[in-house]
Amino acid sequence: MCADCGCSITDSGVAVAHTHGSSEEHQHAHAHLHDNPQLNDKKTIDVITKILDKNDHEASHNRAHFDKNNVLSINLMSSPGSGKTTLLEHLADVVDFKFGVVEGDLETSRDADRLKAKGIEAHQIQTGSACHLDAFMVHKALHHMDLEKIDVCFVENVGNLVCPASYDVGSHLNIVLVSVPEGEDKIAKYPVMFRKADLILFTKTDLLPYFEYDIEKEKEVARKLKPNVDILEVSTKDEDSLKKVASWIKFKMEMR
Repeated sequence: MCADCGCSITDSGVAVAHTHGSSEEHQHAHAHLHDNPQLNDKKTIDVITKILDKNDHEASHNRAHFDKNNVLSINLMSSPGSGKTTLLEHLADVVDFKFGVVEGDLETSRDADRLKAKGIEAHQIQTGSACHLDAFMVHKALHHMDLEKIDVCFVENVGNLVCPASYDVGSHLNIVLVSVPEGEDKIAKYPVMFRKADLILFTKTDLLPYFEYDIEKEKEVARKLKPNVDILEVSTKDEDSLKKVASWIKFKMEMR
């Protein structure tokens, strides 16, 4: 059961685990359960507590897989249509490292098919009714990925500005995209996801002349939530902006 929205995620008939990435965040998750009137009975809290603990363990196991193969894992999160898959397609043309993608969607393999058409190793996870990926889903996907042949593994999470931010999938870094056509206020309305970000990408910036969107104001909102967050502006029509994203990732690879 999802601690944020109450959706059920099952793995072979057993609820699979969701968690935050640190013990402090884990405690916030438990506090949220008590605050949610739909989830605040003792039996439900006990069940979700066990689920959270299991996902903690599985996420650590995923990171161990990545670390063993010297692979940097990056969780990509955003609302639907902000440009996650398109970003990855275009990054393939400018990076000097190899990457693969664990792709999450409720239905279809369209995004994974797009990536494969670009020569990118990708494995599709169809979550059904689940609004986010969890560590167990990603673990299964990793058995279909040749980690020895890649330097970076992106986990392209389900398009959703709420639930994906709460669950550790075993990544090392979080990149959150927010696109100009979504309009202002998404950062203020969905602070949990943007507090989780190591990098915020403002995407589709070539459309700024056609929208009332104060990008500098939105950057200020983001930095109030997380003062040290990195921020880049990106347009897939601007190769230099894509190279800046590639350079940020390369720097994080070298800092490991």
